[in-house]
Amino acid sequence: MTQAPITPPCIPEIELAGQGGSHPEALIRLDGTNSTLLLIRRREGLPEIAYWGRRLPQEISEAEIFAVRAPDSPNNGPDQWRPLITLLDTIGCWNFDMPGLIAARPDGSGWTANFETEQVAREGQRLVVRGKDSVSGLALVLNLELGPDDVLTSQARLSNTGTQTLRVERLVSGTYLLPESVDTAHVLSGEWGNEFGIEPMNLTRGGIVVESRRNRTHDHFPGMLLSPANTSENAGEAWAVQLGWSGGHRLCVERMEDGRVRLSCGEYLYSGEGDLAPGAELVTPVAYAAYSSAGFSGCARAFQAHARRHVLHWQGGKMKPRPVLLNSWEGSGFDLHEDQLMRQVDAAAALGIERFVLDDGWFGARRDCDAGLGDWFSAASVFPNGLRPLADRIHGHGMEFGLWYEPEMVNPDSDLYRAHPDWVLQTRGYPLWTSRNQLVLDISRPEVSDYLFEAISEQVASVRIDYIKWDFNRDLVEASDAQGRAAYRRQVLALYALWERLHKAHPDLEIESCASGGGRADWGALAHTQRVWTSDDTDALERLAIQGAAWHFLPPEVTGCHISEVPNGITGRTTTLDFRACVAIFGHLGLELDPTHLSAEESTRLKAWIALHKRLRGLLHHGQAQFCAADPARVVRGVVSDDARSGVFLVAQRDWVSARRPSPIRLSGLDPAKTYRITLPEPQNLPAGYRPSEAQKAVFSGKVPVSGATLMDVGVFPPFMPPLSAMVMELQAV
Repeated sequence: MTQAPITPPCIPEIELAGQGGSHPEALIRLDGTNSTLLLIRRREGLPEIAYWGRRLPQEISEAEIFAVRAPDSPNNGPDQWRPLITLLDTIGCWNFDMPGLIAARPDGSGWTANFETEQVAREGQRLVVRGKDSVSGLALVLNLELGPDDVLTSQARLSNTGTQTLRVERLVSGTYLLPESVDTAHVLSGEWGNEFGIEPMNLTRGGIVVESRRNRTHDHFPGMLLSPANTSENAGEAWAVQLGWSGGHRLCVERMEDGRVRLSCGEYLYSGEGDLAPGAELVTPVAYAAYSSAGFSGCARAFQAHARRHVLHWQGGKMKPRPVLLNSWEGSGFDLHEDQLMRQVDAAAALGIERFVLDDGWFGARRDCDAGLGDWFSAASVFPNGLRPLADRIHGHGMEFGLWYEPEMVNPDSDLYRAHPDWVLQTRGYPLWTSRNQLVLDISRPEVSDYLFEAISEQVASVRIDYIKWDFNRDLVEASDAQGRAAYRRQVLALYALWERLHKAHPDLEIESCASGGGRADWGALAHTQRVWTSDDTDALERLAIQGAAWHFLPPEVTGCHISEVPNGITGRTTTLDFRACVAIFGHLGLELDPTHLSAEESTRLKAWIALHKRLRGLLHHGQAQFCAADPARVVRGVVSDDARSGVFLVAQRDWVSARRPSPIRLSGLDPAKTYRITLPEPQNLPAGYRPSEAQKAVFSGKVPVSGATLMDVGVFPPFMPPLSAMVMELQAV
């Protein structure tokens, strides 16, 4: 979330000690529950990063840290002291690594920067660093905080104190120091329908730069995991970072000259987007970084805890049980008929659905993808009396009503575009680039933002809309404003402002950042919305990987996970209802189908799965995530309560096992001293085809309690499970 930096006026300043002879310095220490950040303040330059990793004993002294630090002057280096890595590295100061700041005046002067620290102030584990460069005419404020969840937040604010415009090309949000043992960067890549792919990349000499310039994040989620090669889900050191920003981003990791690793992240700025007039300032998005000595799962738990406490904002100040929803898209598409929708509402209510979402096709001339976007009034041909009768039917069943919008887009074939063709982002003189027959509105223009706010707000009030599914189905290309300037950054800030304006006008309204699935599944969006659509690919087999990777950065309760019709609309794969339900119930559960097409048997079974999710969602959406040992043929992951008295685990068989028998399941996060009963809650059973032994039947029916130590270290052998099968295990301490 881009926000004004925290600059408390009464935080006590950290004074420089008399260490270091003519270079007085002070050691600054921030502690999380399991991590420590060490900085060294000197009068010359910004604070040096000395360490970030496993929590250090409190008795460690300044003297020993100063004694073991990197030498002041390596061979062929400068004769004067210089730090190897600071909170914001610049061009100059004998720095040849990737700079965190690139800026210059229009005539090319001021291209180097050499900050002096004016003040370092702290309050608890929060730090404010103020620096200036009188020669280049720059002022800098850096905000850092290391919370008890071991997430380190950082943000920068750069001010132009000179008399000429300053052209900023790069300003990172955070810079981090990792040890020389880190040799693998786990980069998140993908595309539409295949989001959150984790690609390990070997880190040798040189560096890895990951950039996204689309103004959405299908190709690269703005996050990364880093580790030594031997780190696993539950063992070894791991570091992770993500940027709270819904626009372009840049992550850079490189090996320094002493073998250690430098990591930085920030937004991607197009030409001119960082231009600062005299007296103006540039505030970066917030960067979030986590350290874990308990493998990648530890970083996931840290991020989830931090998001729940500090990023997400719920109506009424507290998250209510996440309502199970039905979305009309995969069941109906554009083929909408009021009477059929009424029957769907009745059938959905009978299944236990709590929120009915009407997707695309309800407005204007929108009978296909070619027309209507921008005309946000109900289609008289589908809803002759408007949307209110459908909304009343939904509310009459005690359900919430959700409605799909794509406010930032417009079709050339629409009343809005015919009236205001100048409202779209375009570079004058070049052809207009359409995608999906869509153009992008310049929502940073007040008249455009006002139009969208008034159109949506009127519908929310008059129809009684409880929930908006906010889509965003194309990339930004040559996105210039009316003056011909790049508008990518201002488009994101205008989006955040519009979301906040809607929330202020309608405090009970929830918004989903749909963004065509994974396109805006970032903490910048989640600071203003209550849900993201994880992927348009709802195939349960594909979702095993997509959701598992997403949950290393996002809390499950905000990730849409739906049970859809088969064959799947994207992959064409057919899987059982039980398999689809097992995979979906661990997130924010929804249905993506026409409930009137279900057989009586399917309805009964689906109703039972929905009831199970409702019973378990208090744990699923508040507990601690557990990712068990990786297996190419099998996925085991779950959630354990904070007191480790209860847990729910998914066991999903992706493929045939390579051995004659399946290997044991070793769980994580349990209390080794506690004893647990394992059950397979209804509507599950152990089919005869799984060939369970009598001992397995006894264990999985709760008749034979098993200690946490045994479940985590020895493991329990599952029954034979064919590919595309799954089971949900519920654990209760006895």
